[in-house]
Amino acid sequence: MMKPNDLSERLLELAVRVGKVVDALPETRLGKHIAGQLVRSGTSPAPNYEEACAAESRRDFIHKVRIALKELRETRCWLNLIVRSELLPESRMNGVANEADELCRILGQTLVTATKNEQQVRKSIR
Repeated sequence: MMKPNDLSERLLELAVRVGKVVDALPETRLGKHIAGQLVRSGTSPAPNYEEACAAESRRDFIHKVRIALKELRETRCWLNLIVRSELLPESRMNGVANEADELCRILGQTLVTATKNEQQVRKSIR
């Protein structure tokens, strides 16, 4: 079973890998545009998840995980665009794209579980 610190580490490592992808993109108009977008979305999930781990409430946790997931999904989209636009070789992109996809699934399931738990707590209070 994955611990919160394990997930934090994977998100941080993804940010590092995204940074390397950004630095490898060509200096074309499209490359520069994707680089700017990708550096923002790809480095955002790690600190957003860290904030979620220090959330003030369950609702706050859910909100911050939701933001991290949105940024991860955007990252996944930019990574796919790099491959489809043939800006970098698919063989170079597979590992980072697969990791982004897997992290999306993990955070998505985290969100489902946290939301379900929040709803159960609300029902028990009524």
